[in-house]
Amino acid sequence: MTAASFDWGPLLRGGPFFIGILNITPDSFSDGGRFLGPDAALAQALGLVQAGARMLDLGAESTRPGAASVDAAEEWARLEAVLPLLAKSLPTIPLSLDTRHAEVASRGLAWGASVLNDVTGFSDPDMLALAQASPCGLIAMRSRRQGDGFLTPPYEDSAPKEAVAAIAELRALRDHLLEAGINPERVLLDPGFGFGTTYFEDQALWESLPRLADSLAWPADRFCIGISRKRFLAARAGTPELPPARRDVLTSAAHSEAIHLGYRVFRTHAIG
Repeated sequence: MTAASFDWGPLLRGGPFFIGILNITPDSFSDGGRFLGPDAALAQALGLVQAGARMLDLGAESTRPGAASVDAAEEWARLEAVLPLLAKSLPTIPLSLDTRHAEVASRGLAWGASVLNDVTGFSDPDMLALAQASPCGLIAMRSRRQGDGFLTPPYEDSAPKEAVAAIAELRALRDHLLEAGINPERVLLDPGFGFGTTYFEDQALWESLPRLADSLAWPADRFCIGISRKRFLAARAGTPELPPARRDVLTSAAHSEAIHLGYRVFRTHAIG
């Protein structure tokens, strides 16, 4: 990692790279409201780092299915007391900012964030321009939009599906960034499990992991796998009613599966 251009390579040396999720929201699907205050957020951050997180990803707008959108002013109001506190208390831990708002992203970079994580894949021209102008690292996720929110089809769709459409969307996202002149060493691609997909699409996408890197001509260690506490895991295990906070064992098992396939980066609520 240099001032000129962020490179994930040095961070990915030596075992799996866990990015700890820190939701500074009242309505996230697994822990909404628990870490909204600065003291609670710091305590959770310290716990994640102690457990093995080597980066923290701060999100101040919930992106769960059906969540209400939050404007940039409200999103920044939730972040501004937490970002400097984390930067001071954990100076060696890189901070990622989970946002789709260029105004929030720009402010966060000024406060010391070194990575932007955009669940809309830098589809907004202002976010893309910021990504082009900044040397920061990028996490770009495949997702399906519907108006100002995310597409939320009935998840328990009874019709088996393939991963073809999701992989095509991920390929288009890759091309979107490369055609904008962004150095691929700055970028992690996130397949976007659960973002506009049904259970069978998530299943097909998961089963495509052995071939995904070759299919996209993108190294396996430059994907960010965001499967933590997802409903896909509960449904796959035959326990669809299992609440998110009780899915950590399933998450850990899924991480192990992906590690055996060469994937290295995991965005997660808990480590262990």
